[in-house]
Amino acid sequence: MNSIRGIFITLAAAWLPLPSHAAEVQIAVASNFTAPMHVIAERFERDTGHQALLAFGSTGKLYAQIRNGAPFEVLLAADEEIPSKLEGEGLGVAGSRFTYAIGTLVLWSDKEGYVDDQAKVLTQRPFRHLAIANPKTAPYGAAAMATLARLGLAYSVRARLVQGENIAQTYQFVASGNAELGFVALSQLLEEGEIRQGSAWIVPAAYHPPIRQDALLLAKGRGNPAAQALLDYLQSAKAADVIKAYGYNPE
Repeated sequence: MNSIRGIFITLAAAWLPLPSHAAEVQIAVASNFTAPMHVIAERFERDTGHQALLAFGSTGKLYAQIRNGAPFEVLLAADEEIPSKLEGEGLGVAGSRFTYAIGTLVLWSDKEGYVDDQAKVLTQRPFRHLAIANPKTAPYGAAAMATLARLGLAYSVRARLVQGENIAQTYQFVASGNAELGFVALSQLLEEGEIRQGSAWIVPAAYHPPIRQDALLLAKGRGNPAAQALLDYLQSAKAADVIKAYGYNPE
């Protein structure tokens, strides 16, 4: 009887996933992609058994950290320039780069009815502060400056600009009331597909260069099955559903 029970336990154990097959991957993620990445990481871990360790920041600062030896294995940037640069510098695996999302820029205020659908708020309402992400390190900040230039307002609002270190801090400036309005990522405002509070103008795509957000397998992730699995998962239909739900266009 004991021998039969032992055989049963051995056979049952053979059907369980082997812990040795699971691995972890350290991922550097652009701040604008915080909310969707938390969802994707949770589903990735559930579906694959691998663990995703996430670190968030502006793409420019993440680039500096990677250059200085940070242990990141995958980069999810807010642009295409930084991943291309890392690839060229040998810090990324050649041929691994792809666009995982195209971002949407929004002029937003926490106040209901404050921002109109043509951005006339920028010229017809008094405001003390307009928040943008640092255009030197954050692609959404660069897109904001391009939008202001397209509107002919880059010079006139210059004295009222306040810069966030990244898009997450820019959002906080507006949400806290320290700035009446600001340019943020649509993904920061959505809840179940709707802008959850305040008022917003979705900036037409033609007003700034496309915010193509590229993923890259970094040199430190070469040979890590969890790193490649994460990149594969990011290109799956499951991830695309999440990306769309947060206001991005998947590539």
